[in-house]
Amino acid sequence: MTKTLQTMTPRPLTASNHQKRQWLLGATAAATLSLLPPAVWATGQNLPSNALPGQGVTVQPLKSALAEESFQTLLVMKALEQLGYTVKPWEELDYPLIHIAVANGEATFMANHWNPHHAEFYLRAGGDAKLSRKGVYAAGAVQGYMIDKKTADAHGITHLDQLKDPQLAQLFDASGDGKADLIGPNAGWGGEAVVAHQIRTFGLQNTVNYTQGNYPALIADTLARFKAGKPVLYYAWTPYWLSNVLRPGHEVVWLQVPTSSMPGVQANTDTQLPNGKNYGFPLNNQYIVANKAWVAQHPAAAKLFEIMQIPLNDISQQNRLLHDGQNKPADIERHVNGWIKAHQTTFDAWLTQARAAATR
Repeated sequence: MTKTLQTMTPRPLTASNHQKRQWLLGATAAATLSLLPPAVWATGQNLPSNALPGQGVTVQPLKSALAEESFQTLLVMKALEQLGYTVKPWEELDYPLIHIAVANGEATFMANHWNPHHAEFYLRAGGDAKLSRKGVYAAGAVQGYMIDKKTADAHGITHLDQLKDPQLAQLFDASGDGKADLIGPNAGWGGEAVVAHQIRTFGLQNTVNYTQGNYPALIADTLARFKAGKPVLYYAWTPYWLSNVLRPGHEVVWLQVPTSSMPGVQANTDTQLPNGKNYGFPLNNQYIVANKAWVAQHPAAAKLFEIMQIPLNDISQQNRLLHDGQNKPADIERHVNGWIKAHQTTFDAWLTQARAAATR
C-alpha cells in the first residue's frame, strides 16, 4: 500500500528558471585568458595552461530538485568554465526526464547519474547509443532500509522481512493504522520501484505502508520522531546529510533483506555487498552522463567528464553543511570554491588532461 503525500512536478526548461539561477555562473576566467588560433589545436602543439578549448560553446546542465546534488553539479560547471565553455545555470527535472533531455540534445549533461540505480532511465533514453557514461565520478554509494538502533536492539530486528510480524510492524506505526510506516523515495527517483517490489516479494503488504511524497520533508519528520524517542523506519542512501546525523551503527542500523530481489532490468542483480551484508540494493557508482554526439564533438569536455572524481565522504560533509543551515546559493558557491582550493593540484590536473585531449 502506498501513501502519496505530494507529487513532484518537473521544472520546465524556461527562461524564468534561468534568471532565478544566475548566481550559479560565478566569475569566469575567460576575460583574462587568450584564445588560441585554430592551427594550434589542429597541429597538437603543447598548449599553455590557460588554453580555452571550449571557447564559444554553450553547455546546459541538468539536475534533480535535490539540493544535495548542487555541490557535485557546480563543481563540474566550474571546471567547464575554466576550459572556456559558456555554462548556463542548471535546470531541474525528474531523473527520467533528465536522461531523455540529455539523450535528445536538449541539455548537455547531468552529474548525478547512479549506475545501476538509474539503469532503467538510461536504457529508456537510448542507452549507449545516445548517452556517454565514462569514468566514475563518485564510487561506492549504498542504499537500503534503516531503523533506530534502540528499537533494533530491544526487539532483535535485523531483517526487513521480520516486519511481517504485526507486533513488530506496529512499533513503527506513525499514522495510527497499526501498520509500519516506511518512508520511501520520491516517485521518479528509481528506488521507488525497488521498494514497492520488495514489499510485495517479501510479503509485507499487510503490515507495512510505503509512504511517499517530498522525501526531505518526510525525513525531517522522521528525524523529529527519532529525537522524541520514537522508532523510525526509512529508506536511505549515502552520500546524504542524514548519515552524518543518524549514523549507521550508532543511532541507526541497516536492515538486511532475506534474499536479493530487484525489479525490471536489474531483476537478476545480486545485492549482497562485499562485507557479506545484503541491504536489498547493489553498490552504486555515480557518473557524469552527457549527450554522446556532443562529447564526440568536444573532446576536452569528454575527457573532463571521464576523469573527474570526488570522494563520497566529501559529498556527505558538504551535504551536512546544507542541513546545518549553509544552504544559500552563496554558501554552495563557497563550498565548491573551498573544495577546489583544497584540491587545487587535482583540479588543475583535470584541466590539463582535458586540454590535452582537445589536440588529439
